[in-house]
Amino acid sequence: MGNAELQSIHVHPVKAFRGFSPRQAVVEPWGLAQDRRWALIDDGGKVVTQRERPHLALAVAEPLPGGGVRLSAPGRAPLTVSVPEPAPTVPVNIFGTKVEAVPAAQTAHDWCGAYLEADVRLVHMDDPATRRPVDPDFAEPGEMVSFADGYPLLVTTEASLDALNSLVAEGDHAHEGPLPMNRFRPSVVVSGTEAWAEDHWSRVSIGEVDFRVAKMCGRCIVTTTDQRTAERGKEPLRTLARHRRLDGRLVFGQNLVPLTPGTIRVGDPVRVV
Repeated sequence: MGNAELQSIHVHPVKAFRGFSPRQAVVEPWGLAQDRRWALIDDGGKVVTQRERPHLALAVAEPLPGGGVRLSAPGRAPLTVSVPEPAPTVPVNIFGTKVEAVPAAQTAHDWCGAYLEADVRLVHMDDPATRRPVDPDFAEPGEMVSFADGYPLLVTTEASLDALNSLVAEGDHAHEGPLPMNRFRPSVVVSGTEAWAEDHWSRVSIGEVDFRVAKMCGRCIVTTTDQRTAERGKEPLRTLARHRRLDGRLVFGQNLVPLTPGTIRVGDPVRVV
């Protein structure tokens, strides 16, 4: 794996919204800086994602200096949302775990609600160092995560996507392929590996930053959502079910936990430790 390198970086400031691809990013203990520090919740406090609302794929969140975001979406005038002032928190239910977060301004709730035609609120994770521990079954003591699905970062490889697309092309829904990497909403994408090499990683370094590989990433219906149109198909879940089933889950990519701070940059060498 001597020629493996960081091919791209992806930051999603608001969970489930479209993100952006910077050339470099600061790695914080709980994930990339400004990644998934915001999320939508419904009237019961449950996090809203593309699982229930696929057209969140068309909503864009651009990060602003200081941690705010600029929201835009089809049919909506853009809105700038500042980090809320310190205020009483509200409980957020993220996949059965209760996390405290601070509500954004009412204008943000109204904007998101009008786009989704639903009663939703935008919330901000004010203190990721204390709010949400990583799943204790796969964590070391003290590891924390933002509003990401479960772990600070997700790594995928170009070679594995190529291999998956070859399998898709052999299946009943070949017309849906080849699939782009954004279906999997990774944090970092690595080039220059063998297909499925990441299955066997336990520690990896990207440039100056070391990571612990926590577990394979189980995939959900979001991967079947075209991130440009919000339309759903059958792939890649149909093909993953045939070829990539592990402990009852359909897997693609690896979840990472940072072990050291630092900055990662596109083109950085990637080494298995």
